[in-house]
Amino acid sequence: MNVEKLLNEIGEIYSPLSVECQQEFIANSHIVSFNRGETVVHEGLYSDKAYLIVKGCSRAYYLKDGKDISDWFAFENEFMASIVSFFRAEPSPHYIEFVEDSIVIEFTKDTLDTLSDKYHDFEKLISKVVTITMLGLRERLSSILFNKAEDRYSQLIGIRPDITNRIPLTHIASYLGITLETLSRIRNPKNRI
Repeated sequence: MNVEKLLNEIGEIYSPLSVECQQEFIANSHIVSFNRGETVVHEGLYSDKAYLIVKGCSRAYYLKDGKDISDWFAFENEFMASIVSFFRAEPSPHYIEFVEDSIVIEFTKDTLDTLSDKYHDFEKLISKVVTITMLGLRERLSSILFNKAEDRYSQLIGIRPDITNRIPLTHIASYLGITLETLSRIRNPKNRI
């Protein structure tokens, strides 16, 4: 795996990193593999780790009254972390699991803080990652509040056309705030009564 090439791709998506910053990031992070279904963050526990997904995908989810509610998906060249726990050093309100066999670059909050203090370009990259993530979560919230289920599904497919091949439909339905039956009707309009 060419980590430098990956970091250059990340730089093109978010903000470029200097060679020195890339080298220090590589020296202070780890390439880790996770199996499909592996949970890396648990509700109520602390997590100071973040994951840059090289291959695969993950999701953050809540358990509410025994119901599994997907909150966030991350795919290649995207970051995943328990935002509350990672940035505020509080217990995680949700779980993070890998939905596919995945390869990630894992780094800690200490690494983020050290590199942000030392390299303006790293600080800028993290700022863009956080901004894009927050805007995505805000768009999702607006969509749930104001759009019909069909529109929410169409919007999701427009952003991530391959999602139904990678994420189980039950997780997609909970992410959209609808039942699996409603999602099935949306996906197969011929079956509507």
